[in-house]
Amino acid sequence: MLSLLRIWFDILTPKQVMFFKPAVDLLKKHDHEILCTSREYREANELARIRHIDLKIVGKHGGAGRSQKLWQSANRILKLTDMINAFEPNVAVSFSSPEACRVAFGLGIRNVGFNDSPHADAVAKLSLPLLDLLLCPWIIPNSSWIRYGVQRRKIIKYRGLDPVAWLRRFGKLPRSKPNNHIYCFQKPSISSDGEKKTILIRMEEAQASYIANKKFRDTTVEMIDRIIGNLSDIANFYILCRYEDQKRQISGRYSDKANVISNVVDGLELISQSDIFIGAGGTMTTEAALLGKPTISIAPVSFYVEKYLVSSGLAERASSPKRLEEITRKMVADRNYAHKQTKIASRIIKEMEDPIEKLVLLLTKNA
Repeated sequence: MLSLLRIWFDILTPKQVMFFKPAVDLLKKHDHEILCTSREYREANELARIRHIDLKIVGKHGGAGRSQKLWQSANRILKLTDMINAFEPNVAVSFSSPEACRVAFGLGIRNVGFNDSPHADAVAKLSLPLLDLLLCPWIIPNSSWIRYGVQRRKIIKYRGLDPVAWLRRFGKLPRSKPNNHIYCFQKPSISSDGEKKTILIRMEEAQASYIANKKFRDTTVEMIDRIIGNLSDIANFYILCRYEDQKRQISGRYSDKANVISNVVDGLELISQSDIFIGAGGTMTTEAALLGKPTISIAPVSFYVEKYLVSSGLAERASSPKRLEEITRKMVADRNYAHKQTKIASRIIKEMEDPIEKLVLLLTKNA
């Protein structure tokens, strides 16, 4: 008979809500005791409510400033210490949460972490050296982790991208024919106008330590200015922001030219209703590409997952306002482009490994 485990998940972002939801459900189904913690962070908290994950909120997001990031992280570590010491988990699981890793290390708890972003230097330095096991996509070389002090024997790779974990369970996988059995969520207010295309833009993670730089923000805005200014005759634009201050700024800038989505919504449904996706981040760009949606990355920094999406034909990269307009016009003009992307995505996602199955097997094989 298998022993039951006490497992602590620290779930900090919308991506992590989607990523860990299947694991939490599977482990609860087999009667393992689960504690899920998070912090005050608008998008993650609201998406957890939509996805029915019970989160214990501990501390706050630190914003963009260095001193506030430090203060909130230290405060959160102190609060988590008492909670996790009382829960007495067998294992801690996170997406390289600095606070979870520090608490798990301090309390002597087995520490399992995921990461697909070695470019996020600050998070990597604070979390990766403390992990007992690091799970990551196969496309990231070991050297990217070893430079942070991770021993090669602690690295476990899966042949898949992280959104596979939820797309196979919740999403509308790319198909050449419609499937009436796909689970559909309540539709947010996003629609086409006549023959115009619907273009969804996802803003950058401006408060992340690796991107909290004015130059990066200016570049993103210049790109959006260009396509909204020059393509409004052939497309309707919808913009999905990450933070309240970002939403206010974007609403003021494009109030009469684009629709800024005010509520936290399920990104999968927004992507499914769009004709073209333009992403300044990583997760929704990968989601859109794997769903076969014509996808353009305008991320301020290049990263391994983006390079894979581009090299495999799942997405295109635009590094200037002019190039973004050129690619977008090409996608709008080519009637076969969307069908081609669906075929590519369908083939690739079928070959990918589910990281959640790997995690659950890893956690329970010695239980």
